[in-house]
Amino acid sequence: MIMESTMSLQSPIHDNPKTLLTPPGYSQLVEVGPGRLIFVAGQVGLNVSGELVGNGDFRQQTEQAFRNLIAAIESRGGTVGSIIKLSMFLTDMKNLPVLREVRDGFIAPGPGVPASTTVEVSALFRPEFLFEAEAVAWLPAVEGT
Repeated sequence: MIMESTMSLQSPIHDNPKTLLTPPGYSQLVEVGPGRLIFVAGQVGLNVSGELVGNGDFRQQTEQAFRNLIAAIESRGGTVGSIIKLSMFLTDMKNLPVLREVRDGFIAPGPGVPASTTVEVSALFRPEFLFEAEAVAWLPAVEGT
């Protein structure tokens, strides 16, 4: 029965089941049906020229990483609203309030926010990186596929 309802979905369903806490800034689950899943690799504070934006500045690096995520999704015809899962990695949990502020500037809190995970890591792949984010986005199926 559940499989049938999932297969008929025309857009993602973002939900916070009554059996779980309703969190601020993200959904506990997102259900999708037929369409295209876009997996965006981890994005850091590098601009299109490969230069680090905001050396030592968590906010600037985080803003650039979100710009990169959105640019990747837009390249496939999506928008920030297409993100259904967001995974974020920071090297110092003290920066969590700044992360939430930046995230909320790109992804408005409220209905339709993606499922989300945030973890502190000991290091990213280059020592100057302070933040990294990856995403999964859902887009409707392309006509004729």
